[in-house]
Amino acid sequence: MPGVRSTRRIRRLLATGLAVVIVLLVTIAVLATRLADAPPAAKAVTSSPTPTSTASLTVSGIYQRVAPSVVIVRTRQGARQDLGTGVIVADDGTILTANHVIASGGTITVTFADGTTTNATVAAANPKLDIATLTPAKLPQVVVPANLGGGADVGAPVVAIGNPLGLTDSVSAGVVSGLNRTADTDQGKFSGLIQFDASVNPGSSGGPLLDAHGLVIGIVVSIAAPAGEDAFAGIGFAVPIGTALVGGGNGKAPQI
Repeated sequence: MPGVRSTRRIRRLLATGLAVVIVLLVTIAVLATRLADAPPAAKAVTSSPTPTSTASLTVSGIYQRVAPSVVIVRTRQGARQDLGTGVIVADDGTILTANHVIASGGTITVTFADGTTTNATVAAANPKLDIATLTPAKLPQVVVPANLGGGADVGAPVVAIGNPLGLTDSVSAGVVSGLNRTADTDQGKFSGLIQFDASVNPGSSGGPLLDAHGLVIGIVVSIAAPAGEDAFAGIGFAVPIGTALVGGGNGKAPQI
């Protein structure tokens, strides 16, 4: 009968369509489950890399960063007066300088970057390394310790800050010329020094030698000069900062 056959055909089509819908729903559910269970590593591909190095500073940038940590060191013994430089290395105001700057004894005064001037006493001294630490009697309102660095590399840029020939708060730039140098001075022979060519002169002793990141890598102690003249001829020496902290070119090297 025609009516019966049409009814059966419609039922078969409905059953087939329903089966297709069920299959599609099951497939979608399976795919959703798999995406939800995907490992976290697959989602981390777009993360940004973390910087691994600090950019170098300009000479002006180094000076601006470290100048608040540099001090003027003066000693007076009778009619004799000595001038040098120091650098703050701790939050309590401890100052690192060259021993020969304060070795003559007498009254020691330090002047901070903000103009605060106060007496200081020798906390420790190591003549064999030409390094001394000072404790100021009074601190400025804001104490700014310098950031201390590590080793030096030949050819790497360096900056020196000090008070050469009484010209306070002077900055000069150069490179590391050599390592593990020995300097024969009127205070003795000193070894393991950093040789550099940034300009320094009497009054620079005790000042910081800085790398391109503004880190203190050495303490300036002497120069090498022809004919024994106390003037800069392109060769300066600094005690590496690691040695200076632990202790508190060849030829004649006038101490500055």
